[in-house]
Amino acid sequence: MTPVELHPGIGHPVLRLWQADGGPSPDRLIWPLFVADGRRVREPIAAMPGQCRWGVDRLREVLDPAVAAGLRAVLLFGVIGEGRDERGSRADDPAAPVPRALRLLRTAYPDLLLIADVCLCAYTSHGHCGILRPDGSLDNEASIARLAQIAAAYAEAGAHVVAPSDMMDNRVAAIRAALKSVRRSTTAILSYAAKLASCLYGPFREAARSAPAFGDRRAYQLPPPSRRLALRALRRDVDEGADAVLVKPGLPCLDLVREARDAVAVPVLAYQVSGEYAMLCHAAAAGAVDLREAALETLAAFHRAGASAVVTYFAPRLMGWLAGDRAEPRPARVRRRARIERLTARRRAP
Repeated sequence: MTPVELHPGIGHPVLRLWQADGGPSPDRLIWPLFVADGRRVREPIAAMPGQCRWGVDRLREVLDPAVAAGLRAVLLFGVIGEGRDERGSRADDPAAPVPRALRLLRTAYPDLLLIADVCLCAYTSHGHCGILRPDGSLDNEASIARLAQIAAAYAEAGAHVVAPSDMMDNRVAAIRAALKSVRRSTTAILSYAAKLASCLYGPFREAARSAPAFGDRRAYQLPPPSRRLALRALRRDVDEGADAVLVKPGLPCLDLVREARDAVAVPVLAYQVSGEYAMLCHAAAAGAVDLREAALETLAAFHRAGASAVVTYFAPRLMGWLAGDRAEPRPARVRRRARIERLTARRRAP
């Protein structure tokens, strides 16, 4: 039986907050950030309005106001320009975006919880989340060994939490062993334990340039209709040493968030994924919903289902909205439509 270890899950003030029940608050928001190769990079992501790829040297520019406003946690994804190969060698290269960002942010923001996504898809030439055999099939043992190396390197670079999102079998146990081998046993593991093979990841794959070159990921991401398989994965990862688990995508899986909360004794997080974010932004741009109200309503739903914290691209704006700030500018098209309607009404007035 795997020994139960509690210290990694309470080693940072934000992790301790996740252990308690609570509703929406800035302390329970995690902002995903895309960290890219290159100098002075600020590349807007077309599929995700308001989101950008950021060069490491510009992270202070975007994070200073967010941290000053109360942001407590970030989730880092690396985006590389060149150097993809069969084993994702650049993922843990000290000069790659994520290790560099971790070293910078650990010094710049001592109280900010730093979570590093651990996966291979953005670094491999084939775009899959593990290492492939010559026949194109997944080599699970080689994959988890490589993921464990990457997680250990991120911990040494400054990550408080490593977050495997690959969905390989038994990678949590391999990562826990690797962390101990480099004397980083207090680094927490946030496992993407219930990650379903969803159509809602498309904008993310554009942002991270991580779409598979062939095939798909249905052989290792979970089938969306399978509740029992998701619960098995959640329990397994906790048994292997996960300090928190994540359910993804968020809104389509509120039932799993609730069941996970009842099934495991660690914090359960929800990820409001890129497709969910993009749908709300486009609906608001079309005048169908009020973006502030829609984002707050979905956040409340995650917590009502039992989420201890929520990963969301709305995080910086949600902090202001939770504080009562209603000054969210409407998209230009909606503003123009409102202006035309006002002028038309004036002309028709007697």
